[in-house]
Amino acid sequence: MSDPSPAPALTPAVPGLRFAFGTLTVLPVRVSRWDRAAARAGMLCAPLAGLVVGAAAAAPGLALLGCGAGPLLAAVASAAVPAVLTRGLHLDGLADTADGLGSGKPAEDALRIMKQSDIGPFGVIALVLVLLAQVAALTQAYGHSWARGALAAVVSAAVARLALTLAARTGVPAARPEGLGAAVAGVVPVAGALGAALALTLAAAAAGAVLGTRTGLLAAGAVLAALGAAELLLGHCTRRFGGVTGDVFGALAETAATTALVVLALS
Repeated sequence: MSDPSPAPALTPAVPGLRFAFGTLTVLPVRVSRWDRAAARAGMLCAPLAGLVVGAAAAAPGLALLGCGAGPLLAAVASAAVPAVLTRGLHLDGLADTADGLGSGKPAEDALRIMKQSDIGPFGVIALVLVLLAQVAALTQAYGHSWARGALAAVVSAAVARLALTLAARTGVPAARPEGLGAAVAGVVPVAGALGAALALTLAAAAAGAVLGTRTGLLAAGAVLAALGAAELLLGHCTRRFGGVTGDVFGALAETAATTALVVLALS
């Protein structure tokens, strides 16, 4: 008798999507599996979660522009949505990572500082500068056109999650034996991570090309620049802490998003 169960190649897809949306957003998605296969599929699907977050971020900005508000108010609304849809976890990770890096202490002590619930001076400075940069860049993008602003919101959110896909690739260790960093560290094959990066770069270029060839090139450049900045931070954190943590993932996402926004704000 033939086996009526689904083909094995298809089984990781749904758990992977659940993993991506359930861990990287606050959307009401129940994570049904936490094994390495689901984590691998989930991290490969992370940019898809970013596209949803980005579309949600662009919506209030466009609505405010349509109601007669200026680019600054639209930018604030678009910058706020990703924070809300992640319960501020990526921003919290950025602050904790900044405190750990800024402490100048050995890895074990720095990791302990990062686990504390309070935010130190380095974390506050990082949050203020990153949020100011994001709002300023989105203001510039919306001031250029509503379409450029929406493109910036979507691309930045997608590449923020793509940075997590690359950080979860084979060869990048976890700094702790527990937590999200340990759950996803090393689960993504290098070829899969590079394939996801290529796919998003081409998609961003195609979306930007609707607004003109130069914007298409700018959008592709924003993805590449964002990944480059995230890779620099990833390398530093790996050397400093001995691997990645959930906080480092948050810092990588915010770094990539901010870099992409700055590039797409260029005129």
